Amino acid sequence: MNATRPAVILDCDPGHDDALAIAVAAGHAELLGITTVAGNVPLPLTTRNALAMVRVLGLDAPVHVGSPRPLVAEPRTAEFIHGASGLDGPELPADLGEPASRDAIGFIVDAVRARPGEVWLVATGPLTNVALALRTAPDLAELLAGISIMGGGVPFGNATPAAEFNILVDPEAADVVFRSGVRLIMAGLNVTHQWPIGPDERARIRAAGGRVAGFCADLLDFYGAAYARVFSGVPAGPLHDPIAVLALTHPQLFEVEPAHVVVELTGTHTRGMTLADLRGVRHDEAPNVELLTRIDAAAATELLVSTLATYG
Repeated sequence: MNATRPAVILDCDPGHDDALAIAVAAGHAELLGITTVAGNVPLPLTTRNALAMVRVLGLDAPVHVGSPRPLVAEPRTAEFIHGASGLDGPELPADLGEPASRDAIGFIVDAVRARPGEVWLVATGPLTNVALALRTAPDLAELLAGISIMGGGVPFGNATPAAEFNILVDPEAADVVFRSGVRLIMAGLNVTHQWPIGPDERARIRAAGGRVAGFCADLLDFYGAAYARVFSGVPAGPLHDPIAVLALTHPQLFEVEPAHVVVELTGTHTRGMTLADLRGVRHDEAPNVELLTRIDAAAATELLVSTLATYG
């Protein structure tokens, strides 16, 4: 892997933290394209929000529309964190253009086959598109460089006590991905909650100057207020999704350990839970995940501020 500028397809459901993941990916990876999935808000809004970030950031990355619903479950959304639009806070651009296609799965398959062993999928929403691509083209399991996901948590959730939102939205898709044999890097809540973006961090982003930094600071103001209202009473939201990008572009920021992780599909109270076997039992299942366990939050914040400042 070229740790400095890996070739990346960003599969996302923007969402405030997905929006920041787009900015980080465009700044530090070869962003081949953005694929959208239903999640934080319904698919028309996640697609609009991806197009909005492309416009705000001045990118030429194509946006491809993906799955409108989970494989099996009924759709579940998170307006209580992201607002009715999915990107509440700043005013979004009016003229967004059109998606490059409405075949995200075909785009993923074609892009990976065109560059065997080089392309990473970075998935920061429900794993529906990723699972469908692996099912549509089983050869992707051998052709992908890997998959870096923001999802799950060891040992806790946020949408429920057991389950993180992205996994809970489509546990069946997550199960396909975790059992695929693809190299899998997991940024779960156990690491993302180590990087809260509070008033001090937002002030630093705003002080970086420029239209993009100001726009992103406004996004994070709304996001922090939502986290205060729903969870902690503190106006600081964990910046979940950019971590899945930084795991590829700046791996030195993290501590990692191998783990065997499975997705619970049927538990009455634990559906969507990512269960990690950390017992160290030598005869048990082999690790299938590179589990991020620690982030250098101060260095990550420095990197985020400097990245947003480059957009002007």
